[in-house]
Amino acid sequence: MIEGQQASLVGLPPVDPDLYKDSHPVTYKNAALAFKGDNLDRYLMGRQFMVLLVVFVINQCAGPLDPNGDVLGFSKGVKVVFLDIGLAMVIFTCILGQLTTQVNASHMMIDYINNYFALFTLYTAMTVEFSGVMHSSYLIQNILAAVSGKPIISNEEPKTGFTFAFFWGRVLMSLAILGFCLAVVLVSLFNGDTMMAVKYPSVPNGVSVFLFFFFMAIVGMLEGMQIAFFAVAKLPVNERGTSFFGRKTCELLFKGNGQNLPGFMIGRQLTVVFSFFLVASITGLNITPGEGNNIFGISDGAQKFLNYGFHGAVITTILASITWQLAASAFPIAFLNNPVTFILLCVALFLEFTGLCSGAWVLARIQKQACGFQYDEVYVGTPEERLANNHGDKAMTAAQDVGHLTGGGFAGHVCGSHDALDGPIQSKDAIDAAA
Repeated sequence: MIEGQQASLVGLPPVDPDLYKDSHPVTYKNAALAFKGDNLDRYLMGRQFMVLLVVFVINQCAGPLDPNGDVLGFSKGVKVVFLDIGLAMVIFTCILGQLTTQVNASHMMIDYINNYFALFTLYTAMTVEFSGVMHSSYLIQNILAAVSGKPIISNEEPKTGFTFAFFWGRVLMSLAILGFCLAVVLVSLFNGDTMMAVKYPSVPNGVSVFLFFFFMAIVGMLEGMQIAFFAVAKLPVNERGTSFFGRKTCELLFKGNGQNLPGFMIGRQLTVVFSFFLVASITGLNITPGEGNNIFGISDGAQKFLNYGFHGAVITTILASITWQLAASAFPIAFLNNPVTFILLCVALFLEFTGLCSGAWVLARIQKQACGFQYDEVYVGTPEERLANNHGDKAMTAAQDVGHLTGGGFAGHVCGSHDALDGPIQSKDAIDAAA
């Protein structure tokens, strides 16, 4: 629901909600809350933390306790790949928990969130954001806006008085929490008190620290690339790349009317989830409460809480996800010109080519049939039809992307459109046609 709801809520803002107010009342309630002021940015920030925390908890639940244990009689090499490295969890989470819902929600936005579980998820994400745990991201947002010289366009009045003090108070609290979480991770890594020491005892502690920052950077690049790619898709061809690697990246990405863009999104998802699980393993604590070894001498209750992966989720959300997304929204061309971007694009396209996640299309078809989902144009028509009926979509400019999670890669699919840049919809049409 967290993944599918994002696809729905970021794609519906341009559409007149009166078109689905009567046919989908719960979707209308979701839209009324999410599209008020800057609530969509708040939802996306809270949602990002929820996704990371869920992944870290899944890693705790599904990680093998004994790497040498017998599993269906598999050889040691197979167990290393699927259990120790975690390929089984990665594919399972990526297909069942993410891509299947994204495939349907991207083109059936209105049906997908027409339920109270979606509304509950929306309120939960907003509550997470309101708590202030992620508020240091707003400080980063303002710094990047100042550096880029591009103003942040808000849908709300400037904060004053108590609202201003309460906001910046939560920013300071968030910075303190982030600092504490970083201290927990670094001290635990250097002391060998993380799951890395259990899964890979031969890896030196210093190497574990390097791997932590390395995979955080990989996640950040992939998060930023998503934003940058969709942002430059709005630009003329001659403005999309200003260096050798920038031009090579755009040539590959937009080859064949953008057919490689949805392929990148699938390969990117697999790479990001894989990196998330590795970061979860690196930051996961191997400290048993009650034995006197609690980190910084905290209480047993606090140690149990940290063992769920809260500290890792906070660090990854702020430093490896949101920060890079905001940076890419302010400097999309700089991301394109980076040679690492071209390398990661090739890796993502190769992973999509392998077909590891192709099962998501079959499961998406089953979910669509079971839930009775319909394409959005059934309810609100295509963008051209809405325009002809005096319900044209709201204009969304590139300037609105700067400093917002709702821009760039989160701009969503065009509601009721089957454009190639919207995603691998042609493959889905082929499945529908053959059914």
